Amino acid sequence: MADTPSSRRVGVSGDVEVSAYLEIAREKSGEAPSNQAPQASVLPETVVVIDFGSQFSMLIARRVRECHVYCELVPHDAPWETIEKLKPRGVILSGGPASIYELGAPTIPNWVFERNLPVLGICYGMHALAHQLGGKVVASDHREYGHATLHQGDVESPIFDALPPSMPVWMSHGDRITQLPPGYSSIAYSDNSPFAAMSNGKNVFGIQFHPEVVHTPYGKQLIENFLYKACGLRGDWTAGNFIADGINRIRKQVGDGKVICALSGGVDSAVAAMLVHKAVGDQLTCIFVDNGLMRREEPERVVDTFGRHMEIKLVHVDAAERFLTQLKGVTDPEQKRRIVGETFIRVFEAEADKIGKVDFIVQGTTYPDVVESATGSGTTAKIKTHHNVGGLPKDMTFEVIEPLRYLFKDEVRQVGLGLGLPEEIVYRQPFPGPGLAIRIIGEVTPERVTVLQAADWVVMNEIKKAKLYHELWQSFAVLTDTRSVGVMGDFRTYGHVVALRAVTAEDAMTADWARLPYEVLARISSRIVNEVPGVNRVVYDITSKPPGTIEWE
Repeated sequence: MADTPSSRRVGVSGDVEVSAYLEIAREKSGEAPSNQAPQASVLPETVVVIDFGSQFSMLIARRVRECHVYCELVPHDAPWETIEKLKPRGVILSGGPASIYELGAPTIPNWVFERNLPVLGICYGMHALAHQLGGKVVASDHREYGHATLHQGDVESPIFDALPPSMPVWMSHGDRITQLPPGYSSIAYSDNSPFAAMSNGKNVFGIQFHPEVVHTPYGKQLIENFLYKACGLRGDWTAGNFIADGINRIRKQVGDGKVICALSGGVDSAVAAMLVHKAVGDQLTCIFVDNGLMRREEPERVVDTFGRHMEIKLVHVDAAERFLTQLKGVTDPEQKRRIVGETFIRVFEAEADKIGKVDFIVQGTTYPDVVESATGSGTTAKIKTHHNVGGLPKDMTFEVIEPLRYLFKDEVRQVGLGLGLPEEIVYRQPFPGPGLAIRIIGEVTPERVTVLQAADWVVMNEIKKAKLYHELWQSFAVLTDTRSVGVMGDFRTYGHVVALRAVTAEDAMTADWARLPYEVLARISSRIVNEVPGVNRVVYDITSKPPGTIEWE
């Protein structure tokens, strides 16, 4: 987590939960954490990120939290009455897919200007600033997508403090500013944009590029300059606060109720379960459902780890036949996700009846799940439905607890370490909620599951032997719906094609295909073809995200 917690966003309804934050003074002074029950503390310094629908909006929030400043992502139409409870010390305006001159394009709320808060507008956020303050924005014939070089102008600005006069940045825009608003001056330019950054000389800034992405090497320092120098913040937000605050919120939400947790064995559900267990103890019962779509020997490992060593109440349900029956004949990936999600809930409901009255269900939903399912302000384009978000039936009888909903994976891992979970669980590669169902292209059958489990076993074994496991975000096999002609011995074969997928990533919002050593690829290919019946060809996926997603479905 880089010692940073999640943000809780302002909902579309405009409600803001202003939580109690704990032990700030202890962590900053180095004092050991208290073993006493959490007590309320003052709200830390806060910055709000106004979301105009960019796929990178939460990356901005993540960068802010990496600077030890608490932030929340809020819709562009959030009224001041909901924001003022946060006592914001600054505002960041995200990018977005709209053009400012289009009918119905989102605008900056009036309270941003009325409160005289420091403002940093990014890409569309800069366009909105210029447009609403009297400048001119037009569609450009010289679009900038990808790498560009930014040159600082003659006017000094605190956001460029200690940054080089020229530096690489990442551009992604078609519109550009042709006339600055009154009182504003250019503080940087690029080859295609004379106004690549602007300022009013006080506390409002606009930048045409994206500092939040890794392709802008000095981006984090620029954001830090805005927070520390323009907003005057000191950075008082730490990882331990998230755990303590989470315990408070969960206790408040649950009361005397009973809770069940959808434990899969992955890091997300494990950390969520442990956090809830810290909050409510034996009120929590973890239910591990073997859906028949897990990796080879995974059910046995989950039961051994959580049932025997973690002292968490665990119920193990073998529902493999039920899941595979429900998936029979289904080939559409969205339908697979919905079926897996609903079947999970129905199994939980059945187990809950055995436990007694159950009021809550815990899910390990994280922010990449949320953003790709396009929940929020409605301005983000939907990519796919995630099991943890879109697969839940509307008539389920539980109230959902999602303690990790706005954390990135590295933040989840830091929370897990803080909760005392073993590194083997904390640093486990992500595994999708629908399991192998979305790594089998086409119909999911018991036979095809067996083939993929065997191929995936080889991939995991060779990746770990090469000591690459922790360098990769994910590495796995995909059973495609393609067959190919081959020769084994002196006989013609017509077998399955297995695709290998290995990516590196910081947070799964973007990812790059991993440059695996040829010898590792060769061993994986040779072993799969020789050890997995029915497979005669192995291919390697060299698609990054974007344009592709990490999972094939």
